[in-house]
Amino acid sequence: MSTYISNFETLASTPLRRDALTIAEAAYRSIDTSAVIKRFCFLEGDVLHIKEASYDLNAFEHIYIIGFGKASCTAVSAIEDVLTTRVSAGVVIDKSPGVCHTVKVFQGAHPLPTAHNVDASTEITDLAISATERDLVIVVVSGGGSSLLCWPMSECEQGNKLYEAFLTTGGSISELNTLRKHISSVKGGGLAKMLYPATVAALIFSDVPGDAYDFVASGPTYKDTTQVADAEAILHKYNISETFSFTETPKEDMYFEKVTNIPLVSNIHAVKGMEEKARELGYDVLVLSTEEYREATVVLSDMKQALKPKTCVLVAGEPSVIVTHIGDKGGRNEYAAGQAFSLIEDNQVCVPFATDGIDNKSKAAGAIIDTNVLSFAKEQGIDIEEYVREGKHDELCERLSIQIMTGATGSNVSDCIIYLQG
Repeated sequence: MSTYISNFETLASTPLRRDALTIAEAAYRSIDTSAVIKRFCFLEGDVLHIKEASYDLNAFEHIYIIGFGKASCTAVSAIEDVLTTRVSAGVVIDKSPGVCHTVKVFQGAHPLPTAHNVDASTEITDLAISATERDLVIVVVSGGGSSLLCWPMSECEQGNKLYEAFLTTGGSISELNTLRKHISSVKGGGLAKMLYPATVAALIFSDVPGDAYDFVASGPTYKDTTQVADAEAILHKYNISETFSFTETPKEDMYFEKVTNIPLVSNIHAVKGMEEKARELGYDVLVLSTEEYREATVVLSDMKQALKPKTCVLVAGEPSVIVTHIGDKGGRNEYAAGQAFSLIEDNQVCVPFATDGIDNKSKAAGAIIDTNVLSFAKEQGIDIEEYVREGKHDELCERLSIQIMTGATGSNVSDCIIYLQG
């Protein structure tokens, strides 16, 4: 069976490492975007079934597809395979390049949007506004969409300022996305308003910890429950002094009456896949959280305390990072790897990894840590503490040859951490 981790065999140098990587593979397999579409989206005659929802395609003049986020191009391509020639047009914006048959594909910038994102998003809004009550619009909403779908230009400008200001606060993704909803014309139900009165099937590929699906990509197809006052309160909570121009999100019920939001996958599915594989390998399993936002050192410490012989402890979410230097390199997972070095003991392995395969701007998905790495660092004269202190987590993991390489997976359901004891 092929592996998602391209350097699996190189990293699997001990039985315990092999088990940890095998458990990580189970996470990737459980959330594979193309497989998820094949499982839940199929045609029966002229009726399109998407999970529990059904659509008689004879009732529609056009079928459009809109997509945004790190899983969007892969998902849209798979949907095209299901619908074949029935797709009239579409637009998708993804972080990674891809090819679709009918749908126009744009590659956007992430995590900081650019004018190119706005241009691509304009194509999406133009298509949305053109849809009529005789049309079916399938919308693929996936993680990363908050940056990739960005409209109008004022959102792009404010969004970049907001991202930089929020980065050092330790706040949650839900709080950040609350702020994003109120500087945008497409987020917080704004896209649903543009699509009205078309029939909308929104397929949700969630990267938000837990089941807060209305915060995925900042909820463009959900009726928003937050107010401008909530956004202002978050700025006050974290002492963010920058000024933002907030607007209220659509609250009228009519814009959402013909919208069906269909959650297809989240980090809960990744954790379930890991749990099943770990038990199959003979480990007791403890899932500490699927909604983890705390600082990585605290999370790892709790995971270690829960360890017992032949136990696998699992966490999913977006543990926060303490940024100590401008230009710190590596994402949440390589940061977590740096913190794990001070905790790891013999007969233990820790694997923090990103389900989208890209740890922020790193080329790696994450890293694998055990005491063998500490011995190697000592032999090579690599001062781990110095790299961690200087925020050079990406460079450290690369020098130690512990990076997990998958490339962009076309899936995205938040981060995961495996802590294993033999």
